[in-house]
Amino acid sequence: MRFRLTDDQRALRDAVREALARRFDGETLRAAVEGVGGISGEGAGRGGGALRLDRGLWRVLGDLGVFALRLPEADGGVGLGLPEAVLVFEEAGRVLLPGPLVATHLAAGAVPGAATGETVVAAVDGRLVEWLAEADVVRGDATGAVPLRSLDPLTPLHRVPADPPGPDLVAVLLTAAEQLGTATRVGELAAQHARAREQFGRPVGAFQAVAHLCAGILVRAETARAAVYAAAVTADPADIAAARLLADEAAVRGARDCLQVHGGMGFTWESEVHLHLKRAWVRTQRAGGVTESEEMLAAALVSETA
Repeated sequence: MRFRLTDDQRALRDAVREALARRFDGETLRAAVEGVGGISGEGAGRGGGALRLDRGLWRVLGDLGVFALRLPEADGGVGLGLPEAVLVFEEAGRVLLPGPLVATHLAAGAVPGAATGETVVAAVDGRLVEWLAEADVVRGDATGAVPLRSLDPLTPLHRVPADPPGPDLVAVLLTAAEQLGTATRVGELAAQHARAREQFGRPVGAFQAVAHLCAGILVRAETARAAVYAAAVTADPADIAAARLLADEAAVRGARDCLQVHGGMGFTWESEVHLHLKRAWVRTQRAGGVTESEEMLAAALVSETA
């Protein structure tokens, strides 16, 4: 089975990356955290007021087909599949695009306006709901939801008291794709800093300890990439669970090692490194969390050997 990207898939990935670079670049990300620009209000980083979703950006994402990507053409969608969705969500994770992307994508075709970005959809996911206050439609029972102080300044959270049904496998895979985007981005940031930063007259990347950190980030990211892309092709539950576990590890450990490469600079508000770590931590709780994927994979392995 071939997992190599086709020319059309590469074109899609490049087009989405270019569009996001225009609409949500590093400067826009920092402005969002500062509480100005597209996102502003209490709890938004250092700005102080209620976190708001940029509806203009959301409609742009709808125009790009992010939400209607897997919707059949007969229903007004793009008519592509899971592999293409994974590529798009990887790019979203790479730039730390805020908002309930997965929930709105899954609602396309079921909730009017979700496919075009006119309707923002949140979902009860595990015991957490992302962007509940900003959603036009909430899928699942959010009765009794209590706001939480989110670790990630760009992901407002609510906790719900009831245990929801098991996670949607597509949500698990697209979360893994976003984690892969973070793993890739922190690898780029670590390599850039290791080449540019000098100590004792040499780039810090010339020191073995730093070189090993950068190599580890790359290995984990590429291992996760192979697993995520393969799971997008097979759509097998065990493959999806394995991809999620590898992508979570690549994102969290990669961001932590990237912070080690940057030192104290990585914790400053001017840096995006700590933001990747915080978003990666929050994503590990999404779609049933790590434990759900571990149990799913274990059950599949046991059934194969029985």
